[in-house]
This record gives sequence, C-alpha cells and structure tokens, in this order.
Amino acid sequence: MAWSTSEIADMASTTVNTVRHYHRLGLLDEPERRTNGYKQYGVRHLVQLLQIRRLVGLGLPLGRIGAVQAGREDGQEVLHQLDAELMAGIERLQQARTDLAAILREDAPADAPAGFESVASRLSESDRSILHISGQLYDAQAMADLRRMVEVDEAIDRLGAQIDRLPPDADETSREGLVQLLAPVLAQNLADYPWLLNQSERLSRSESVVRQTISEAIADLYNPAQLDVLFRASLIACERVEARFDAADDERLSIPERTHV
Repeated sequence: MAWSTSEIADMASTTVNTVRHYHRLGLLDEPERRTNGYKQYGVRHLVQLLQIRRLVGLGLPLGRIGAVQAGREDGQEVLHQLDAELMAGIERLQQARTDLAAILREDAPADAPAGFESVASRLSESDRSILHISGQLYDAQAMADLRRMVEVDEAIDRLGAQIDRLPPDADETSREGLVQLLAPVLAQNLADYPWLLNQSERLSRSESVVRQTISEAIADLYNPAQLDVLFRASLIACERVEARFDAADDERLSIPERTHV
C-alpha cells in the first residue's frame, strides 16, 4: 500500500509540515515519487515516522533522535540524560504547584517572591522587588532568615507602611521619627542574624556583584527620603550592635579578674 504525504501524516497523527520537517532533518527517508511527481510512502516510511513520533513523545529533542535510531554507543547515554532532564522537569512542576497552592491559600500576589507568599501582601512593591533580586544573590539559608525577618508583628508592618508612604521631600521631623523607630528593628536583626554584618558565607555570587546589584536596586526602588531614613537607621543599628559586642567583650575580660580576686 502507498500513501501520499497528507495520508501518512494522518496515519501518524501529525501534520504534513511535520513530515516535511523530518525530511529536512534527515530523520525520515525520502520516498519515491509517482509518475505525476507526488511522493509515494510505504510501510517502511510509516514505521519510521511512528518511531520518530514515539521518541518525540518521550521528550527526546529532534537533534538527539539520530543517535538513538542509529543505535550508536551514546544512544543509551542520551536516554539517561533525557530521564534526568524529565525528573528535573517534574520536580520543577511539583515546586510550581506547591508555590501556586501557597499563593492561592494566602491570597498573595501572583508574582510574590518564592517562600514569601504568607507575607507578600503586607510588603510594599519595592520590598518585594528587593526580595526577588535577593533570591538571585543569597543562598537558601539567607533567604530563610530574610523570611523570618519579615514575619513580624503588626507594629512593624505599620512602620513599613509609613516608610512606604514617605514622600521624596519629607521634612526632617518625619524622617527622624522613622529613623528612631526603624533603628531598633534593624539592630535586632543584626543581633539575631550576625551574617548580615559579614555576608560572604551566605552569597551565591561574588561579593562585588552582590554589593553593586543591591546598591543599584535600593537606589532605584526607594525615593530620596526613604533612602535617607534607611541609611541613617542602618548607621545607628550598626553602632548599637557594635556597642553590644564591645560590652560583651569587656564582660568576658573582667570575669578572670573577679575570679582571681
């Protein structure tokens, strides 16, 4: 029995364009032509086409099919590699479903940073943007710590909302009030998560890349008044933490003296 191009395409549940594409790639043998010039496909071509469709259905890229069909030594390796890629794809899909379930459960924005679904609706757009960027710069442990930092009480939420509403030309009184409210929060974070002072062990990229990226992101996402508040509050927080460290060191040094006495 002989089939035309459209007929063999229909037999294989595919399209004429797909059959022609397989010819161009050298995967499907060219058939003989009838006296009228039309192609005449036989059983051998149908089997070839069905085999190709089977491999495509398994997820094998067209560029790798030749190695498998030819029975080359690397054919098995191609299949093992495909299996690994499919497994990784399944894991990505499972994670996507988990994330989607969290977004729906928490009524969070669809673009909420991964892992922050439960708090995303309470964060400003700028804060969410910073978290998105941070996910590309810090390791999983650091991101878990950041999540704990933002899982805060309503008072801290109100402070964040105040900073978010701060206009670019905010007066000094407004700025200083927010600085004094924010500094203790930042100081507590620095005390609870010491790696914030020396981040090298929590980075997934080079320190220079992280420093430059975060600096540019903060400068672009926050207005001048907000930047002023963040900078001044950070300085105070660092000074308070350093003072705690110094006091702790003095306490440790004084213990032997009291023991000796």
